[in-house]
Amino acid sequence: MNNNCQIKKLYSEFPLLLDLESQKYVFWINRKLQQQKVTSKQVSMKDVEEAAARLARFSSYLKVAFPETAISNGIIESNIKEISNMKKLIEGRRAIRIPGRLLLKCDHALPISGSIKARGGIYEVLKHAETLAIQHGMLSMRDDYSILNEKRFKELFSQYKITVGSTGNLGLSIGIISAKLGFQVTVHMSADAKQWKKDLLRSQGVEVIEYEEDYSVAVANGRKEAEGDSTCHFIDDENSKDLFVGYAVAALRLQEQLTTNKIKVDAKHPLFVYLPCGVGGGPGGVAFGLKQIFGPNVHIFFGEPMQSPCMLLGMMTGLHDEIAVSDIGLTNETEADGLAVGRPSKFVGTLMEPMLSGCYTVDDSFLFRSLKAMYEQENIFMEPSAHAGVFGPIQLLCEGQQYIEEQGLQPYLQNAVHLVWSTGGNMVPEHLRQQYLQTEV
Repeated sequence: MNNNCQIKKLYSEFPLLLDLESQKYVFWINRKLQQQKVTSKQVSMKDVEEAAARLARFSSYLKVAFPETAISNGIIESNIKEISNMKKLIEGRRAIRIPGRLLLKCDHALPISGSIKARGGIYEVLKHAETLAIQHGMLSMRDDYSILNEKRFKELFSQYKITVGSTGNLGLSIGIISAKLGFQVTVHMSADAKQWKKDLLRSQGVEVIEYEEDYSVAVANGRKEAEGDSTCHFIDDENSKDLFVGYAVAALRLQEQLTTNKIKVDAKHPLFVYLPCGVGGGPGGVAFGLKQIFGPNVHIFFGEPMQSPCMLLGMMTGLHDEIAVSDIGLTNETEADGLAVGRPSKFVGTLMEPMLSGCYTVDDSFLFRSLKAMYEQENIFMEPSAHAGVFGPIQLLCEGQQYIEEQGLQPYLQNAVHLVWSTGGNMVPEHLRQQYLQTEV
């Protein structure tokens, strides 16, 4: 969208655009949120359950191919952890009280690729590998999938290609699992992708193509590479249903964890979930699954950098991928590389319209302050982008009173659980961790 008249009209219709353009903290409430449980024609809970079953079939393979998954029996999952020291620090610094409990979903520690992308990215590659192996008569669903680690399967997969466009963590997940299976894999990476992620992929035998432009160009070139090549599978971060349901499996796992930890979620025990958001696939998949399970008792917010609030912009205006952050004068430049996306996924945005409670913006200086505080208070290292989630409870309690009142939540806040969804960090090299921890803000 470049039409000045259209942009001016949007500013009069959506006054929050001025605050977005001015890089102020914005807390946007989604007025299309529906109270009842919402289903979709595009994705169903059955799809999510099938994805969980497929990942269970692959657990024996993952245990052999990635020994670090043996402790979880080949299941790619992270713990939830109460972060009471961080809660006290936030309350002291912000002069607020966070009623209820503050928990962290530790996806920064996910095995294999150390980020939320490990679920969706790895899932789509595994599903593709399963399809090919079955088509070639080499595998049946009754088999022990550990046989996929045999040389004959690597020889089969070496005849096929996988390509993806990424700002970083999705590329890591796709590249690592694809190379391990034997695929020829190419990752198209945008200018904001961190050098260590490119280096790590190349060390695994992955072809990395770099661009001076942003995420959208990397994705477009990945898509172009796959066109007309029947051996090439393009993983579409903007539109892939397989990626989406792979992410959504996390909701089933979280439900189990909450039950195990005797944490109730009902009308009198609300669950607030705060997810960092880039193009939208990872947080959208998680949000979809959680809304199917917990309905109106879960309240989900996406956090985005001030220079890259593409999902907020797309959902607020209803234009989704027809508007970019550059249309309102933002640069899409942020240290939160996984969130440096200028244009959101329409597929995710439209699915989220009746489900998402809202979005908020966060500045890079907070990400680094939070990174240092989380390490000092909880001995947890999360990369900068993961800390967009930490800002969620602060924004809700400081700017979201209207949402709390409209939803009738005030009497039950003392029973609430605030869950910050961490998204990456364990793969960051030690020297870069030290740089992040010493960054002055």
